[in-house]
Formats: sequence, C-alpha cells, structure tokens
Amino acid sequence: MAEALRQTIGGIKVRIGIQVDASVRETEIMISCSQLTPEIEKIIGTLRILNQQLMVTKEDETYILDVSKIIYIEAVDRKTIVYTRDVWYESKLKLYEMEEKLMEYGFLRVSRSCLVQLHYIRSLKNDVERRLCLTLESGERIMVSRQYADEIKRRLGVMKA
Repeated sequence: MAEALRQTIGGIKVRIGIQVDASVRETEIMISCSQLTPEIEKIIGTLRILNQQLMVTKEDETYILDVSKIIYIEAVDRKTIVYTRDVWYESKLKLYEMEEKLMEYGFLRVSRSCLVQLHYIRSLKNDVERRLCLTLESGERIMVSRQYADEIKRRLGVMKA
C-alpha cells in the first residue's frame, strides 16, 4: 500500500510518501531535495532527536529524559539546568559537554550560558545592539547575544548564509 501526502512545511512544499510492505526488513526515510535548506535541516534534526535520552536528576532522584522534551539548557551558579515544558532538572554534564552531545539534535548556543532547541522557538525579535530576543513555545523569553545572533537567524532561515 502506498500513500502520499502533500503539504507545506516551513514554507516549502513537500510530498510525503508512505509505502507499507510486509517484506521490508528495515524502515528507511529518504529526503530528496534541490538544496539543503534550514527547513530541511530542522526536519532532519527532528528525526534524529527521536529516542535520544539524557540522564538528569531532581531532588536526589535520577530520571531518563527524552531529548525531544528539552526546551533549553542553562548554566546557573556552576550547575547545568535542563528545562522542559513543566519541570526543570539538573545534569552532571557541563554546558559545553551538552552542546557537543546535542548539537546534531537541533540545539544551538545562544549565549555563554544557554543552549536552545530550535524546534521550540516560536518567534524572534531584534533587540538593541544586534541582540535577539527569542520567545519559546513555553512562553519564556531568552536573550541571544550578538555573537550568536547571526547563526540563529541563518538556522531559522531568516538570514541567508
């Protein structure tokens, strides 16, 4: 059985084909495109993040957290705090270690002390001195320092490379 769905994702027209075949041994996802755009990178990042987990703690209890639930990560008072929609946790990893581990899953550094998952950015607004203010799906606002502002704009497709 083959199905096709046409829709627009992030401003690009896509056709999503699904073929169900009982003889298939391994599921394959293939993306065909004329060029690798920020929107396509976001789709790839979303696929990569599935089933990725991170060990975090809260009140002396260790949790296994799906990376897809992390909205942003912040270094505060020598601690690494991991924020989800409803709860925050602590990680034993340093911020730079988190950045290395999560970079391929759609996380970007937005300041010396903060990483944000691009998937959860609702809007951005230019601020004074070339800084940006990000509004996240959770409603929180995060300031992007000038050093990282252009990369965020590029990754979100607001500015060309």
